[in-house]
Amino acid sequence: MTALTAYDGAGALAGEEPVRWRGCGGGAQVRHLTGRAVRIQVLDAHLLLFCLLDPLLMLVVFSQVFGGLAHAPGFPEGVRYIDFLLPGLLVTTAIQVGLQTATGLIEDMRNGIITRFRSLPIRMGSVLIAHSLAALIRGVLRLVLLLVLAFAVFGYRPAGGVPGAVAAAVLSLVLGWSLGWIFIALACRLRRPETMQAASGLVMFPLMFASNAFTPLDGMPAWLGAAARLNPMSHGIDAARALSLGRPAGSGALLAVSVALAVAAVAAPLAVRGLRDTSR
Repeated sequence: MTALTAYDGAGALAGEEPVRWRGCGGGAQVRHLTGRAVRIQVLDAHLLLFCLLDPLLMLVVFSQVFGGLAHAPGFPEGVRYIDFLLPGLLVTTAIQVGLQTATGLIEDMRNGIITRFRSLPIRMGSVLIAHSLAALIRGVLRLVLLLVLAFAVFGYRPAGGVPGAVAAAVLSLVLGWSLGWIFIALACRLRRPETMQAASGLVMFPLMFASNAFTPLDGMPAWLGAAARLNPMSHGIDAARALSLGRPAGSGALLAVSVALAVAAVAAPLAVRGLRDTSR
């Protein structure tokens, strides 16, 4: 005679304590979710191609269009334009990665992945940290490719040498990862790619062009120079430029990193709250 057993619907036999499904720890969640996000980036050939080509196109265009600025009054003496330009491109490229991360996060909201994660024992904070770390990895790839092309094709030879260029790239990644939380927080609130694209343009355009990324501040109109001096990106670029040119950058780099981390500390909780609100 076969004994029949009954289940309580939660995976436990009748008369036993209900089996509760517990997820893995936060570190393991972040690791697995980061691996998923990185695989999506790598397996999407078009996404990978465009992500890598974008900074290279900016390097070619800006180095050719603005190369003559090296002979203009107010340009730093003894510095070639490519050596002036690269630190600015490193910082702006690293920050642009945050925007692409926000777009991917909105895609996960729209295709139901976030809803599926919510039905599992996964912390929403782990999902966002995983997206930010995957963006950091993508930023590393973009900056390495940018530096290799600049050294190999454009004769980039900063006074600080390779160590200075690497230090500038590391600083750029820290700034990009930290400020990228602004775009992640916006994505969790806006939740529509069209709206996100419009809002990101309003954020990125003044950050990039009202700064010293491509031209010296002294060569700008007075009002634009004043705005650029208030732009936090200008301070980060100053620090990256000083590192690449082998000049002291201690206080400037410390200030830039401190401000960027403070922004991340404010934006990250807002992003988590916004993602939780998507279930309402």
